[in-house]
Amino acid sequence: MILCRFEDGGKASLRHVTVTGIVLNQKRQIILVKRAKHLINPGKYALPGGFLDRDETTTKCILRETLEETGYTARIVSLFRINDNPNRPKEDRQNVDFVYILDSLDKKQKEDTESTDVSWFDLNAIPDEENMAFDHRETIVLYQKHLKSPFSLPYMR
Repeated sequence: MILCRFEDGGKASLRHVTVTGIVLNQKRQIILVKRAKHLINPGKYALPGGFLDRDETTTKCILRETLEETGYTARIVSLFRINDNPNRPKEDRQNVDFVYILDSLDKKQKEDTESTDVSWFDLNAIPDEENMAFDHRETIVLYQKHLKSPFSLPYMR
């Protein structure tokens, strides 16, 4: 939660805005990053993503976060999901998450210090729940369901 002070002196705890990417390659594999020790959920696999910066759109944010955490440039395919569940598991704060489907393009740089490993996984061979951060495995499973039986996007919980 973010503690904010308003012009009238009032205070409120507000939710963070985050973005997450379902980044796929031409083989339709999904990229996952292993979270560094200094982050929440250390050593767990996650979809690339992060916090929205001031004066940044969610689309610019997911492209930036994907490049920073994986080293890959990407192209947005569509908005997949807006996850505003106030009880998201494995969180240290309450976030509203915009989840995008992206196609990976070129490897342009080394991943940043938030990722200790960047790996491609077959969609049917992702890590188990115990080895995944946040509710990212749930998002991947929902995406798998969408591939088998498409539903309208963005998915709203």
